[in-house]
Amino acid sequence: MSSNSNDQSELTRRKYVTCGGTVLAGGLLSGCTGSSGSDPSDSEAATETATTTATESKPAETAATDKPYRVTVEPVGEVSFETVPQTWVAENASWADMGVALGLTKPSAVVLTGEYRTWHYEDVPGLSPSKEDMVSLWQDGISKELLLEIDAGVHFIDPNYMVNLIPNWDRSDVEEMHERVGPFCGNTSFSTYSWHEDYPYYSLYEATEKVAAVFQRQDRFRALSSLHEGFLDRLQERLPPEDQRPEIALLSPGSTEPETFYPYRLGDRTAYKHWRDLGVSDALAGSEIQSFTSDRGTIDYEPLLEIDPEVLLLYTDTHLQDTAFEDTYRSFLQDHDTASQLTAVQNGAVYPAGGMYQGPIINLSKTERAAKQLFPDEFDEEETLYDRQRIADIRAGDI
Repeated sequence: MSSNSNDQSELTRRKYVTCGGTVLAGGLLSGCTGSSGSDPSDSEAATETATTTATESKPAETAATDKPYRVTVEPVGEVSFETVPQTWVAENASWADMGVALGLTKPSAVVLTGEYRTWHYEDVPGLSPSKEDMVSLWQDGISKELLLEIDAGVHFIDPNYMVNLIPNWDRSDVEEMHERVGPFCGNTSFSTYSWHEDYPYYSLYEATEKVAAVFQRQDRFRALSSLHEGFLDRLQERLPPEDQRPEIALLSPGSTEPETFYPYRLGDRTAYKHWRDLGVSDALAGSEIQSFTSDRGTIDYEPLLEIDPEVLLLYTDTHLQDTAFEDTYRSFLQDHDTASQLTAVQNGAVYPAGGMYQGPIINLSKTERAAKQLFPDEFDEEETLYDRQRIADIRAGDI
């Protein structure tokens, strides 16, 4: 992979963005070990089309600061900014949604645009689901030339993610882009990794607070956090007792006519926040089945029949409306000789699980949908459980 290091037209950003001396003295990736892999992500590669447009506020419009400031984001440490970044890149839809929830325009790029399921934005006033002009960094790998072309002021990408999961990247490549373009100061927290042992995982709102600090939008963060807390309080008051909540099995079908599945264990990371907040339990707990994120394994119907989950939740390659999901997956399972014996299939308790990534807005949407899926006797399908206009107001700075 070419570094393009002899191109003198590409000026370093050290005049504008610098790391704290302690971090640089010890090496940008002092906690990073391991070699590059071949998988850019642990979730499905969705392909969606969104065409509507709307006006969104930009970082510079309401987040100006006239003096340098510092933000600490593990594993990089302290990052100093001379001014608020004007452009940004996100590792995935989790970090992208954090910025959008704070009123930013969508990032210039994410690793895979197909995994950024912006349909969650469709009913938020003034917020477009369009991903027009957003760049997908993953193009048979990620090139430094593309990052130089995008020229983002900050990358919410875990540097250890780049070194361990992106082919042909090592510590020196990340350090070069960190210096020539903008800092890499993300933290991969949607799943669990062996290379993440030496620094903490951030919760969804801990990570959002970091984004707010970088863009100097702490007031919006506090308003979002308050909205989220009130939403959860109201929701959880209506949940049935714990012993009446279902056990769920999170699976990714091997195909649209699946004979095998990639299993996911209900974990502590941000990908599973909405399920944890609803107080459901993992049907695979106590079994020998490991999460796909750990061993890349698959299971067939035999262990599923032994466990017989109350609810099946399927991660699918694309966002499917209910009728399309019915035609594609429920119908197949109901007609399958073995799958049709599962309690969840017989009861019609087979639902789309959505994507793996979520920031504040996507989390609200996913939690609302999950509550209606799992507790239809309590939450009506047409009921609105969180205030879309309030999200729009917060994004606009109307705190």
